[in-house]
Amino acid sequence: MQFDTTRSELGELLYRLKSKADETVASEIADAAAAFMKEWKPGVEIIVPVPPSTPRTSQPVAVLGNALSQRLNVPLIECVKKTRDAPQLKNVYDLDERLRLLEGLHMVDASATNGRKILLFDDLYRSGATMNSITTLLYEQGKASDVFALTITRTRSNR
Repeated sequence: MQFDTTRSELGELLYRLKSKADETVASEIADAAAAFMKEWKPGVEIIVPVPPSTPRTSQPVAVLGNALSQRLNVPLIECVKKTRDAPQLKNVYDLDERLRLLEGLHMVDASATNGRKILLFDDLYRSGATMNSITTLLYEQGKASDVFALTITRTRSNR
């Protein structure tokens, strides 16, 4: 299948990072995210990355999360873990099926999140199902006081 893909400038940089393992673009992406965060000012205390769905030598969400953490002087804490292997959701188009696959997939270390304002960070946003699922866990299991979400770009739509 071939798509007529048009990417935003940031989307193109993220594509190079994820698909071409070009880490030279990470700084520019992190600079843009940090500039946005400094303008937004949600007052987060920690950055929590969404666990990656694809095994890679270098995880883009970790590379970008660490760079953003440094720029904002806010700690990155990997306190959300997967409980099992799961298929990638990028090829699951039915929202109910995505939600079924996400059920019980993650757990939160509440010692890192209890009472804290959290920035849930991911590189790509598609349907929001994963971020919504983890946000619920951060509130319920993790006892977070607030959860804000940030992604670098949105993926293409199939509808």
